[in-house]
Amino acid sequence: MYTDITGVILSGGKSSRMGTDKALLKLGDESIIERMTKLMKSIFNEVFIVTNTPNDYRFLSVPLYEDIYEHKGPLSGIHSGLVHSSKNKNFFISCDLPLVSVELIKYIIEFKSDKPVRYSFAASRHHYLAGIYHKELLPEIERIFASVTNSSEKKDQHFSIRNLLKNIESETIQIENLSFYNDELFFNLNTQKDFEHLKRILSHQ
Repeated sequence: MYTDITGVILSGGKSSRMGTDKALLKLGDESIIERMTKLMKSIFNEVFIVTNTPNDYRFLSVPLYEDIYEHKGPLSGIHSGLVHSSKNKNFFISCDLPLVSVELIKYIIEFKSDKPVRYSFAASRHHYLAGIYHKELLPEIERIFASVTNSSEKKDQHFSIRNLLKNIESETIQIENLSFYNDELFFNLNTQKDFEHLKRILSHQ
């Protein structure tokens, strides 16, 4: 149990492709958000959820916070998480990643780095929403939110985690060669077809 790191679950997506809030979909007797909350509470002493629909999550026994800056994508969720956390170090996980494991989370936490961001890299993809973010990032995130986008730059690109990482040091952690890695570890839940596939995966575990 980590007492010096806060566990933050991001559940602020609109789930437009799913047609319903994916975090509330049931896997057996539990919803996805219940499973992820249980996972995070087994690792971190302090856990909370950042969501723009807090009334839908009142049944969970964790604090709920909304985005302070709305309509600015996942970076808004990270910002809110850092503002409301009582710790400098914070592990963020998106509810879009329901198969992330305890082993992965602990590996990222224990990975030796003094950089304010460290996140996973696997299958040629950067997984920004499974990583550590330090509270000291707040001024840089707020600078991005306050700045005006260039005419050639789309708003979602400007208010992105990738844009944040252009201006700060970060640690990319290679995951694929580790013993606990499997191809479904970063399975991303977006559509009803994805959900059916997720149920098939879990039925064989």
